[in-house]
Amino acid sequence: MSTQTHTFQAEVRQLLDIVIHALYSDREIFIRELVSNASDALEKLRVKQLTETDIYEPGKPLGISISVNADDNTITIGDSGIGMTQDELIENLGTIAHSGTKKFLEALKNAQGNSDLIGQFGVGFYSSFMVADKVEVLTRSYKPDAPCLKWVSDGKEGYTITQEDEVTERLDRGTQITIYLKDEYKEFSQEHRVKGILRRYSNFVGFPIEFAGERINTVEAIWAKSKSEVKPEEYDEFYEFIAHTDEKPLSYMHFSADAPIMLQSLLFIPKKNPEAFGFGRVDPNVSLYCKRVLIDAKPEGLLPEWLRFLNGVVDSEDLPLNISREMLQDSTIVRKISDIITKRFIKHLEKLAKDETETYKEFYEQFSRFLKEGIVTSWPHKESLGKLLRFESTMTEPGQLTSFADYVSRMKEDQKDIYVLTGPSRTHLENSPYLEAFKVRGLEVAFFTDNGDEFVLDSLSSVDGKPVTLIDRASVELPETEEEAAEALSQTESESLTDWLKNRFDGKFNKVVLGKRLVSGAAVALHGQDDMGPEMRAYMRAMGQEIPESHPELELNPKNPLVKKLAEMHHENPELAGLVADQIANTALLRAGMLDDPAQLANTSQELLEKLLLK
Repeated sequence: MSTQTHTFQAEVRQLLDIVIHALYSDREIFIRELVSNASDALEKLRVKQLTETDIYEPGKPLGISISVNADDNTITIGDSGIGMTQDELIENLGTIAHSGTKKFLEALKNAQGNSDLIGQFGVGFYSSFMVADKVEVLTRSYKPDAPCLKWVSDGKEGYTITQEDEVTERLDRGTQITIYLKDEYKEFSQEHRVKGILRRYSNFVGFPIEFAGERINTVEAIWAKSKSEVKPEEYDEFYEFIAHTDEKPLSYMHFSADAPIMLQSLLFIPKKNPEAFGFGRVDPNVSLYCKRVLIDAKPEGLLPEWLRFLNGVVDSEDLPLNISREMLQDSTIVRKISDIITKRFIKHLEKLAKDETETYKEFYEQFSRFLKEGIVTSWPHKESLGKLLRFESTMTEPGQLTSFADYVSRMKEDQKDIYVLTGPSRTHLENSPYLEAFKVRGLEVAFFTDNGDEFVLDSLSSVDGKPVTLIDRASVELPETEEEAAEALSQTESESLTDWLKNRFDGKFNKVVLGKRLVSGAAVALHGQDDMGPEMRAYMRAMGQEIPESHPELELNPKNPLVKKLAEMHHENPELAGLVADQIANTALLRAGMLDDPAQLANTSQELLEKLLLK
């Protein structure tokens, strides 16, 4: 037996102190790190087996074994992997960050926030000293003539390496790490505690993990397989496992990408909207893995907020992790991953809408609000999401949904805009005065009846280069019909009436015009180009916020009998004409949702009735 003693250099001791006291926030992480190292050792041996035949114990199964001893206050993690020679033992365990300790320390010292410090510096093993009084490593290389070696350190001054001439402690190929726990961390010698950690972080490691006589990682990482290798029932079982449910998913998306980033992903759409049950905003349930080892169960920024209803996993070997793996080193990579997944998922929905219409209808009933949230908050994807919207219109039967693509296919040859209208229900919208001019011209109007649709349509702005135009805006222009030109007031009558009304409604309306929107109605109140719609105004009012001043416009129907009579009356009986004009104006404001004080309408109604009936 021969033993060599090695002393840590000062800079290594400094780095070890950082690893032990400052690098990791959760002490339990050391188990994940050691299991991950064991998996790497097994993978390296598997590669060697493809190219070499002279391997020690070639028939020994590849696997990881873990045991605890509460009496001795120890935890042992072993593998049957590639093992280490003495030189490799010194390189891998004797020098932290063997790629260059000084370089590592300088990078760590200069790192601030999202720095350029990338890659792992091989310090995962040393996380064990956060909880250990002593660490003992037994290892035997896969090379046939290699000896069994023992590495021991308390993580303070240095380490010893012992070569056994007559090995009694370990004969097998691979590495076994025994951690002698500090008293305050004896929890990690308890079976239930360790089992929970293994199932949380290492459940999908690609080699068997045996603990206390039980295989821990029984669920396969099917996202790492090709789609042709996975059966439909396997997708269902995997979803039930990660979503903690006995219900099958509505749909799933399984894909891999090589550029610009290597990643594998498996995402599931649940059958029901989890926020529809009154429990408030849900947390995302898409976990981030690196080579099947959990990095973050709830990674911030991995997916946009509007995709928080998804369940699944994202696995990337290209992740530039910081040295502790607890935090993504470069948020730019996260944004790239997010963009790749978001685009792929939108394409998945497009395919679903085209090829599985009933499934997409079911999806839309549950998750349309998330798509609309995406339009408002995810600027680069808003038009793609807009094409996924479904709605009723003046051209559909009640309950029948259509799309913007279908709408565009029905547009008139000279029509440039997509016309839309928001309101609480289809019935309400069908009785809207705004529709009259569009119906008589055969122009389709899309109906949007969810709370927040006004925000959505304002954000969407266009689809396929065609403006999405709210028809309650004053800026909408419509072609004149022959009937309108023949029946309308003369230019002289029109000018006289509008001049009189402008004086009467000075400060109430930004503009008073005779227009083309109405077929039978007398007047309609229109939102100014930069005005908030009724939904936004109601929202601000509910939030107790000051509502910006509006600049509505009043448009009268020059062929309506009441308007024609008003044109005569304002000369003959200005007082009665004024009451009639007030009634017309306040009614128009009420129907447009712009009459802040309904008492105005009640007052003008009473005055008008008294004038007519109590002469």
